[in-house]
Amino acid sequence: MTEGKLLSFVKDLSLLLEKNPSEEIVFTEGKQLLETLIAVDDWLPEEFAKPHPQYYQQYLLYADPLDRFSIVSFVWGPGQKTPLHNHTVWGMIGQLRGQEIGTSYYQQKDESFKAGKACASPPGHVDTVSPNTHDIHVVENSLSDQTSISVHVYGGNIGRIHRSVFDPVTGAEKSFVSGYANKVVPNLWNPA
Repeated sequence: MTEGKLLSFVKDLSLLLEKNPSEEIVFTEGKQLLETLIAVDDWLPEEFAKPHPQYYQQYLLYADPLDRFSIVSFVWGPGQKTPLHNHTVWGMIGQLRGQEIGTSYYQQKDESFKAGKACASPPGHVDTVSPNTHDIHVVENSLSDQTSISVHVYGGNIGRIHRSVFDPVTGAEKSFVSGYANKVVPNLWNPA
């Protein structure tokens, strides 16, 4: 890992969040910080970029000790996708490698969900989610022949948060806690 890139992002985001900013400020200033982090793809250790043949992987890169935020690499094998799900906290998704497609969904009066516009995310693109605006979506690797990787930053420790998956037809909701694929996180202060 190139010394400093992820650590600098952690420090800068920590300083921003110490000001107790509005979500709007997080999504402007924090988004700029994430864009800087993902601008050059030379810092993510290989052990946090490994795909699984069947399931997308969620690797914890950093969890703030005060649970203000977490940073996660999502690694998608060809054609892999999430179920319809929510987050319950703000989030920023920065595309590091490959390309993903995110589709927001909106619950209808009959409890079913209707898909909104699909948004392709090439490298360098940052998207947001929020329970205040649009928090329910499906994300998928749009590439059929290669891995895609995105870096997600959430307003809490996303692997410990109770969230939900939804049946798009019936609206049925099922609670889950995602956890993480890795048992060890990167040492930001001594990345040897």
